[in-house]
Amino acid sequence: MDILETSEYDRRQRRNTTCVVFLYLLPFFASCTIYFYLWIPDSAPSLMAAGIKAAPVLSLALLVFIYNGGWSLLGVAGGLLLSAGGDCCLIWPQLFIPGMGCFALAHMLYAVTFLSSRYSKTSSSSSSVLILNLLLWSIGGGIYVYLVPFLRLDPDADILVPAIGGYVLLIVIMATMATRTRRSLLIMGSVIFMASDLTIALTKFNVVDLEYKKHIIMITYYLAQLMIALGDVKAWMEADSDDILKWKRS
Repeated sequence: MDILETSEYDRRQRRNTTCVVFLYLLPFFASCTIYFYLWIPDSAPSLMAAGIKAAPVLSLALLVFIYNGGWSLLGVAGGLLLSAGGDCCLIWPQLFIPGMGCFALAHMLYAVTFLSSRYSKTSSSSSSVLILNLLLWSIGGGIYVYLVPFLRLDPDADILVPAIGGYVLLIVIMATMATRTRRSLLIMGSVIFMASDLTIALTKFNVVDLEYKKHIIMITYYLAQLMIALGDVKAWMEADSDDILKWKRS
């Protein structure tokens, strides 16, 4: 009887926790709605446009910070804050390189987080993971090789060719580290993030012309960040107290 009562208590706790997480996500959904409703054109950069674009990711950073504490600023919460900085930079075309730098640092924090002891209990390798990793590296490398001739046409080719190459390397490493965790939210979020960023590269440098490119990029981007944030929070919620104390000390 005690076991049944404990199981029922655990189920109630999970339901309550899920409801609380949903309430914390309301600012994310509200700010996404505002962003897509206003749909400020790229030709009108402003501080207001930057704030509206960054607001959904900032709300996710707050969610992760609330659940995971201050140390998360060196992990997913920090990556989300850097991503918000990248969002602001990309409002102005002349800040493309600084914006890309912010996102590169964010991917580094995500990758380091996925390697941490928090995910050591779930991490493992299998044939399916190895195949997925091989696919990720093939896609990332293949698209970069295809991009290079178009990058060389840009006046800043000497900067862009190595910078884009380094960025593609970082995002593929981040997605590879996510597969190591064997957590579906983190894997899907990282792969979708990679797809969103590669779409930016292909459209910005005139490799492909998509009619709804901004819609595709922003929907996949916000979805990816949402999955990564929820995946990190879920890992914390599923941990026992001993694990939490160990992570805080490490």
